[in-house]
Amino acid sequence: MFALPKLDARRPAPARFASLVAAEGAWYTRAEPIMGTAIRVELWSTQRALAEQAMAAVMTEMHRIDRCMSPHHAYSELSRINRDAAFAPVPLSAEMAGLLARAIEFSALSGGAFDISYAAVGQLYDYRRGLRPEGAALDHARAAVGWQHLVLNPQARTLRFARHGMRIDLGGFAKGHAVDRCIALLRERGIEHAMVSAGGDSHVLGDRRGRPWNVAIRDPRREGGVVALLPLQDTAVSTSGDYERYFERDGERCHHILDPRSGRSPTGLRSVTILADDGLTAEALSKTLFVLGLERGMALVEGQAGVDAVVVDDQGRLHCSSGLQAGNAAASGKTAPPGAR
Repeated sequence: MFALPKLDARRPAPARFASLVAAEGAWYTRAEPIMGTAIRVELWSTQRALAEQAMAAVMTEMHRIDRCMSPHHAYSELSRINRDAAFAPVPLSAEMAGLLARAIEFSALSGGAFDISYAAVGQLYDYRRGLRPEGAALDHARAAVGWQHLVLNPQARTLRFARHGMRIDLGGFAKGHAVDRCIALLRERGIEHAMVSAGGDSHVLGDRRGRPWNVAIRDPRREGGVVALLPLQDTAVSTSGDYERYFERDGERCHHILDPRSGRSPTGLRSVTILADDGLTAEALSKTLFVLGLERGMALVEGQAGVDAVVVDDQGRLHCSSGLQAGNAAASGKTAPPGAR
């Protein structure tokens, strides 16, 4: 395990170190299971009541987003879309319309490697029972996949499916949006130092009062192991791995990250971590890079301003985007992480 240096914009500013003698306060934490994952908030405050109110606001917001965007809630906005959009345009909330617009942008950017309509195939996987679609069932579901058939009307704020059998799923998107929203709520309440995490998605606000937040990248093949430590501030992080939900079939690891074009789990990588200014971008690009693979995925990341990537390939080797490598690191007086390529 090694510490991975970050770009200047994400290092703790020197002036932060002078704040160590600030007014008395304490760190507060709260955790709950929401959105099918562990939601955790940690923040600094000089007032316990303010801290409790801020953490409660985070959990309330997470529950709200879950009620709106979960495919498991029959009356969620997402369920209503999946139920009705093949028959008529479905009215959307402003929040949902904005998310769908961003999703379509990422689909176009990635050439379909990111596609929320993958759900037509994804719903046929059963990871607990080790079942995946085959033959005619897979072919039929794949025919309903295609972001180009999502007819979004931004003016009327409606969505229509141009093909029957289409479904959408925001599982590769909603948690990044949720951590962004919660960080915004904390800022509104005057919180300057905080972290909100939702499974593999995190967003850090400020620093840890003079020190960076250290976000660990877990070892994809060793429980409890860490392959890298990211010292960060004011950054969103998303990690996608083939170890979260999977089963083995005929020597193949069938995991929850699916290539929308094939309906199968991509091979070649074990985990992808994206660092970006917002969680929505980080989560979408972590899924995208995983599907595209190392070479094409890194090329895409290199073209995105303010985005970096750390990738573990199928041999356990670590790869970093150029913003984290020796050339840029040397320019700011940092050294390249050992073992990174």
